[in-house]
Amino acid sequence: MLILKVISRLLDYPSAALFAAADEMVEVVKNSAEISPENRFKMSAFIEELTARDLYDAQESYDLLFDRGRALSLLLFEHVHGESRDRGQAMVDLISVYKTKGFDVSSEQLPDYIPLYLEFLSEQEATYAQEWLGDVSHLLAMLAERLKERDCHYAVLFDTLVALSGEEIDRTEIAESVSKEERDDTLEAIDKEWEDKEVLFDDPMGAEGCPSSGSGIHQSNKSLDPNNIQHVPLRWHDADAAEVAGL
Repeated sequence: MLILKVISRLLDYPSAALFAAADEMVEVVKNSAEISPENRFKMSAFIEELTARDLYDAQESYDLLFDRGRALSLLLFEHVHGESRDRGQAMVDLISVYKTKGFDVSSEQLPDYIPLYLEFLSEQEATYAQEWLGDVSHLLAMLAERLKERDCHYAVLFDTLVALSGEEIDRTEIAESVSKEERDDTLEAIDKEWEDKEVLFDDPMGAEGCPSSGSGIHQSNKSLDPNNIQHVPLRWHDADAAEVAGL
């Protein structure tokens, strides 16, 4: 689905190449039969609004949004596994799937980075892409609600992804849960995050035992339950201008 490639680009770090491809992306959105007229309108407006901004202002806003705190991390397994050993195994499993499907992964990108995940799905059959979006639909809905809580226009991208998944999700319950969360992007929260944690030298497993289950992202929907969501961002920087324009 070409629309997934567009959303992948829009969720990536803003670049001059992205801004230059604004018209091409709007054209893809307007001709995308996979999304509703309402989402086509909202996404087109988002692209026009984003690319009308000063590039450096857009980049600064992106940093403050996705790179400050963990609640809006664009790393899927950060929300599911946190820093446990299971996260490493899950990434190994996902890379294996990418390779099996002939999808080339740069060593500079973590496999669970959402824009990369969407790039992969954009090259697959529609039913396959929808199924894999379904696996992370609750997580995507959670991110959408967190963005809405902050009055952020990026929410439309996640709403569109949830719609593309075809999953029926109780958004009211998720919104209520999000409304009770404490912000983790304040200076106080960030300072607390960086405080030294107690180290127990007599515990060979460390402060937490982390048995590896070897679960991949497509192995179980239960592993992506929003009740398990924790929350560290990494950027996939400037894409090749020709590739972006050649959506």
